[in-house]
Amino acid sequence: MDAQRMTGPGAGVVKYDLVTSLSVAGLNGPPVLQTSMMRLISLITARYNWTQDELCVGQREMARMWSVNERTVKREVKRLTEAGLLICKRAGVKGRVATYRLNIQRIVEMSEPCWALVGPDFEARMQARHGSASVKVVALKDYATSPVKTSDADTPWERTLQRLSETDPSVFQSWFAKVGFCSFDAGTLQLTVPTRFSERYIATHLMGPLTGAAEQEFGAIHKVVFV
Repeated sequence: MDAQRMTGPGAGVVKYDLVTSLSVAGLNGPPVLQTSMMRLISLITARYNWTQDELCVGQREMARMWSVNERTVKREVKRLTEAGLLICKRAGVKGRVATYRLNIQRIVEMSEPCWALVGPDFEARMQARHGSASVKVVALKDYATSPVKTSDADTPWERTLQRLSETDPSVFQSWFAKVGFCSFDAGTLQLTVPTRFSERYIATHLMGPLTGAAEQEFGAIHKVVFV
């Protein structure tokens, strides 16, 4: 979604729904995610420049707004950028304040599993608005960006990924595509994840589908460990 849609007619509804998506996704996650989403929402509502499509706020001002120290601000901004929710446009060097922009597509991908929790009207509105993005995600599932191919999924983990991709291609591309297999021993499945944010989200929102698909290939799973 471009900046013009965020500043033209009807932009208020679009921005309101975006904040709603972030808040509900945060509230349905662990305390760390709740705090991160609250801090991000405060920046969006107080300081985001929709005309320029950028956020330019100094660490001292963030620390004051969040009632934390600047070290915590650095950790939080790093967490948000690693999660892909914020994209750095210009780094802060030689006294210049760093500038970021929101990754709308990433926000959509992260929050989509929670849209229905707001209500059917909200879910329908979000699906209608971001439908083209969803189609692209589904279309990409058969290309090389996905680690799973239906013709050569010949290990238990590859077959697990294949099951997940066939069950929900959009969720698969957003959360499971980059999960890697380490080991399976005595009912413990050990996996790798690209970021700690991914680990938290999968652990709190998607453990059911993950273990369900994996148990069809590995047998009973008593614990899933992320490394």
